[in-house]
Amino acid sequence: MRERLLAAEKVKAIEWREGALQLLDQRVLPLQSVWRRYGDAPAVADAIREMVVRGAPAIGIAAAYGVVLSARVRLAEGGDWRAALEADFQVLADSRPTAVNLFWALNRMRDRLGRLKPEDDVVAALEAVAVSIHQSDREANLTMAQLGAELIRKNQGNPQNLLTHCNTGALATGGFGTALGVIRAAHLEGMVERVYADETRPWLQGSRLTAWELAGEGIPVSLNADSAAAHLMKTRGITWVIVGADRITANGDVANKIGTYQLAVTAMHHGVRFMVVAPSSTIDMSLESGEDIPIEERPGHELLEVNGQRFAADVEAVNPVFDVTPADLIDVIVTEKGIVERPDAAKMAALMSRSRLH
Repeated sequence: MRERLLAAEKVKAIEWREGALQLLDQRVLPLQSVWRRYGDAPAVADAIREMVVRGAPAIGIAAAYGVVLSARVRLAEGGDWRAALEADFQVLADSRPTAVNLFWALNRMRDRLGRLKPEDDVVAALEAVAVSIHQSDREANLTMAQLGAELIRKNQGNPQNLLTHCNTGALATGGFGTALGVIRAAHLEGMVERVYADETRPWLQGSRLTAWELAGEGIPVSLNADSAAAHLMKTRGITWVIVGADRITANGDVANKIGTYQLAVTAMHHGVRFMVVAPSSTIDMSLESGEDIPIEERPGHELLEVNGQRFAADVEAVNPVFDVTPADLIDVIVTEKGIVERPDAAKMAALMSRSRLH
């Protein structure tokens, strides 16, 4: 399966090339394919904040490379480069608050910085960690894809209809995708009749990104309004809702793109199984429950405008971009460390004590 997955890989959103970070601008997909080059940490932070790069794992990878760029710039400037680098750490950390992969990656980079020896090449040492974070995410994607596909086979077997929300594919990660990786693997095994992709308001990640990725690989996909999901579960024989995550707490609560919570409630009502797919870097054992997760709220104009043109009435808008799905609505969490069915605090702790699967 691993070789077949790699052979099917067509899309990537992040490249580290010639000492610079290259990002595929996801704001203009699928109409344009524009790569942008970044040479310092504040610019990378802006790219994260402005959604040039999005998806929890991809944000973390981009931030790690941002630290490498910062180290190169600050060392060249001279003076107290460590203090200047720490300021750039904070700029990157402030770019978006909900996805814990960002902070996990920055902590990995800070830890390596703290273990530097006087003779070490600072930039090379940090670059090695950033590249490792990138490559490890790709490997985690492959492992999760295989584990999730096996769950689909085990529980149903026949080709089936799946529903997904937001974008969790190659565009959101360092490799093949989390939830979309599972769907890709299931498709390669002949287990997918059709994928229903929520459009994902207001940034339309489902319409612009997920549908584009799936169609490009010949996977049958239908786009639907977010509010059509319950009707589709009732009438289209959907067997699984498969989503990603931006943060998972110690008790198994999951923060993900706004709309995920209502999908989980609806799935339980209709007897549809609910799968969350995310690397262990998304699990934040320092937070007891989802009540502790900071939820990002973005500007209201994102709801009131399309391409800068206002179409809504003259009202205020509330625009939370994540919500929290309680663990008791989740059938299974898939990570590269293994699978947790019906997650709770004890099962999450046991998962995090494991070594990574190979």
